[in-house]
Amino acid sequence: MKKYILYSILIIFGVLICRHAESDTSTRKQPFVWIVEFDGPVNPGMATYVVRGIEKAANNGAQAVIIQLDTPGGLVSSMRRIVKAILNAPVPVVVYVAPEGAGAASAGVMITVAAHIAAMAPGTNIGAAHPVTTGGKDMNKTMSEKVVNDMASYGRGIAEEKGRNGAWVEKAIRKSVSITAKQALKKHVIDLIARDMDALLAKIDGKKVRLVTGTVTLQTKGAVRVHYRPNLRDRILKTISDPNISYILMMIGLAGMYFELAHPGAIFPGVIGGISLLLAFYSFQTLPVNYTGVLLILLGIIFFVAEIMVTSYGMLAIGGLVSITLGSLMLFDNVKISLQVMMPTVVLTGGFFMTVAWLAYRAHRKRPMGGLEGLIGKRAEVKEWEGHEGIIFVHGEYWRAISDDVLSPGQTAEVVGGDGLVLRIKRYLKPA
Repeated sequence: MKKYILYSILIIFGVLICRHAESDTSTRKQPFVWIVEFDGPVNPGMATYVVRGIEKAANNGAQAVIIQLDTPGGLVSSMRRIVKAILNAPVPVVVYVAPEGAGAASAGVMITVAAHIAAMAPGTNIGAAHPVTTGGKDMNKTMSEKVVNDMASYGRGIAEEKGRNGAWVEKAIRKSVSITAKQALKKHVIDLIARDMDALLAKIDGKKVRLVTGTVTLQTKGAVRVHYRPNLRDRILKTISDPNISYILMMIGLAGMYFELAHPGAIFPGVIGGISLLLAFYSFQTLPVNYTGVLLILLGIIFFVAEIMVTSYGMLAIGGLVSITLGSLMLFDNVKISLQVMMPTVVLTGGFFMTVAWLAYRAHRKRPMGGLEGLIGKRAEVKEWEGHEGIIFVHGEYWRAISDDVLSPGQTAEVVGGDGLVLRIKRYLKPA
């Protein structure tokens, strides 16, 4: 019976494999396009997703990769990675700014003009590519001139290489100009306007595209559409690649681990802290981290811990706040953490560490409640006494005791010391 069951499972498994192979072959016989939906800021997570999408499209023999773009811009380093992948792609890349109401701002301009075919939907816009910091603020004059000049030459060179209006791209970078889809077509910034995906596939059908490997002719009319979706790793990386989020994760992680080490057995802070730190370190590999900033933040936490052990009258705590603030400002190269995120985080983190340090200091200075130290100064009742020793009752327990005073049962005494299991007492004198 078991043998027949095993044979049945193998036959079903074989049929499923054959059907999958047949469907895969039939899909490959029919022209298909690879659609990558790009909706959100340009960050390392999104760059990884787009680059991998282009690679998979080439490996699967797609007619073209269509990047459906809607972005407010993002990191220059991530934008350059995407542009480099598009320019060197072995498969035609079409950037389609869509749906209606979408836009290709800032870094999105470079991605659009780098495409082999640039298209936009009606009601979309492109432009406003002047470089700013991550917090949205302009850079100082000297740095701004260097960055703007570099980006202007970079964008103009890409546009002219693709036969597009390089002068307008430079103007979008230097003066932050923005135009509609109709204006972009008229100024030769894009190649065509398509209302939807069907219209786009029909319009690019038969177009010749020059790749690094040679010239190809697109066959996209009626092509099968394969949507490339971001996997769980892409979605997580896209979220935590934001410098502000990775910074918050790091601070939560350090606070949680510190609380767990200071109060072993709490468990929950350690779990949250460990997960947050791992996510922060995962995002750090995609961000331009300045490890001097990381060390300054760690030094600040060490100062807070030292405040518990050393009487510095608050100087170590102040030094910790200064160190964490400077570390936060220096944490990323060429990327600024938003002040609206940094300042509350520094205040909350500093307040957390100072509160924990104060509670630990108060517990350290508090009078012991147990053991011999907890009995000193306590009043005891003499139960039995002979000469200079006897039995007393103190703190709910009977103890052997000795004294230089002559005592008698029923008297009240005060514990002044002890040796092992023998307490030393003296006659209790009521305050005057």
